[in-house]
Amino acid sequence: MPDPFTPRALLFDMDGTLVDSTAVVERTWRCFAERHGLDVADILADSHGRRSGETIARHLPAGADVEAETALVDEQEMRDLDGVVAIPGAAEVLGELPAGRWALVTSAGAALAARRMAAVGLPMPEVVITAEDVSRGKPDPEGYRTAAAMLGVLPEQTVIFEDAEAGVAAALAAGGRTVVVGAHTGPATSGLVRIPDFSGVRVREQGLRLVVELSAESARHR
Repeated sequence: MPDPFTPRALLFDMDGTLVDSTAVVERTWRCFAERHGLDVADILADSHGRRSGETIARHLPAGADVEAETALVDEQEMRDLDGVVAIPGAAEVLGELPAGRWALVTSAGAALAARRMAAVGLPMPEVVITAEDVSRGKPDPEGYRTAAAMLGVLPEQTVIFEDAEAGVAAALAAGGRTVVVGAHTGPATSGLVRIPDFSGVRVREQGLRLVVELSAESARHR
């Protein structure tokens, strides 16, 4: 078994990390691409982990109504819960965490985050940082740094669970020990510990720290 992590707090991304919303995300961006004659593959390649408004601004031509398009995309995501499920083991890990020792840091809006977490039966922590709470979305580290400060710890005293290139880059820039969840590989993930899901993860409280154990089967370096 790998040596356990001993952070003061845990920080989690949501989509792709705690919640598998892949089906909804792909349907939403496919509709957006069809409305504007865009290549959905190009959009999906860089949308994951980013705020929807930032993705839309990157792909629509200059002068387009980014605000109106963002509202349409957000509305579709709010309505569509078909295929949304919890990542295996996520409920068990979150259930082991004491209050005030973990946070959610997501590029989704507050309403969507609450809706998806509730839909899959996952609890919301006391500290939640969403798209509306930051001036710069991932890969900027603002969200993770803000969450750590609200928990009363330094970013270097956290372990951050992420699944996307933009999110991993944000976590590393914030200074947290970063664990990749899932199969994504990219420049930011090189050399990081990786888990397929949370099935082999156990957490317990030990004084001011948490002890995070990853089973040998679940953890590997890439």
